Amino acid sequence: MQTIIQYTIIAIVLIIISLVIVKLSKRDFKLEANKLITYLGGKDNIINAECNMSRLKVILKDVTLANKDAIQKLGAKGIVEIDNQLKIIFDKNAKQLKKYIEEII
Repeated sequence: MQTIIQYTIIAIVLIIISLVIVKLSKRDFKLEANKLITYLGGKDNIINAECNMSRLKVILKDVTLANKDAIQKLGAKGIVEIDNQLKIIFDKNAKQLKKYIEEII
């Protein structure tokens, strides 16, 4: 009987450790979206955000306020500037970032 209790306790501890590891390995997209908004010149500088597959297209009031180096460090695979818009390649994370950006702006 005592060994069953010990095995149960060990199983519960392993489950808790697994949940903590999964939680820590998930990216915090809200935090990344907040940083991205800051790097894009703030929420008042963003006119519109669209997502197409892995690419996030952001139309800005003033594209010179965008910090492209910081956006690259955030995880962007590439950035293309056309007029007042930036097309930022974020892989599969673009949709989640767009979702959080729209909630904030």
